[in-house]
Amino acid sequence: MDTPQEGYRVQTYHVPVKRYCQTLDLRDNPELIAEYRKRHSRAEVWPEILAGIREVGILEMEIYIVGTRLFMIVETPLDFDWDTAMARLDTLPRQREWEAYMSVFQQADPQASSAGKWKLMERMFHLYE
Repeated sequence: MDTPQEGYRVQTYHVPVKRYCQTLDLRDNPELIAEYRKRHSRAEVWPEILAGIREVGILEMEIYIVGTRLFMIVETPLDFDWDTAMARLDTLPRQREWEAYMSVFQQADPQASSAGKWKLMERMFHLYE
């Protein structure tokens, strides 16, 4: 399961989790989008950023793209507090540097934190009870 048509495997946890969904738009420039994708590859993403995401309690983070629109899914334990975690994330090593490094690609305030750039989305439908 590696393509949109086949679906994507999701992580299984031994505890209940909750999900946050966010969106952000990129600049409409194919070269910039290609570079943004490259900087998020396993080979190029900064290890300090991955460690910080885990340190604040995030279990999984996925980013999807269509055109210039990004969609992020964040899975956390039930007791996770979004505002506390995002404030802490902003203080961790290289996080502000990473945000500046990514800002050239994004249609957002270049000085904003991750929480200021990515907009939380409201769930308006779900199938399960």
